[in-house]
Amino acid sequence: MSKITPFLWFDGQAEEAVSFYLSVFKGAKAGAVSRYGDAGPGPKGQVMVASFELDGITFSCLNGGPQYRFTEAVSFMVNCKDQEEVDDLWAKLTADGGQPGPCGWLKDKFGVSWQIVPEALPRLIGDPDPARAKRATEAMLKMGKLDIAALEAAAAG
Repeated sequence: MSKITPFLWFDGQAEEAVSFYLSVFKGAKAGAVSRYGDAGPGPKGQVMVASFELDGITFSCLNGGPQYRFTEAVSFMVNCKDQEEVDDLWAKLTADGGQPGPCGWLKDKFGVSWQIVPEALPRLIGDPDPARAKRATEAMLKMGKLDIAALEAAAAG
């Protein structure tokens, strides 16, 4: 068990969210589920807490009620090996009410923020040649979903 676990608060959608994330990420694994009983405070039988694993990281989801909402102040960054992985995750996470954002950020249909980042990005925006790095950074700032070929072309000038 990891010492630190991301714990996500939902308003009745924890079970749906776990199913969604299991369908989006390759190799994702379902974890333990506990349900509300007679003592509540949620409806009897509804998921209270459910866990799942993404790339070795355990996440927990709580059906806690409407008091709190997700914001961009917390996001999960996914390092993608290539454009195909960027495109796949972007399409899946923005489907059914998700929202694309700037610079590789998006919100999924539950309002959880994700950064879908190609592994090439740090190399391009951190290029030792300041002019190349500046061009790649300026290109990134104009993008929603990140495009590796366009970032590389911008860096090259």
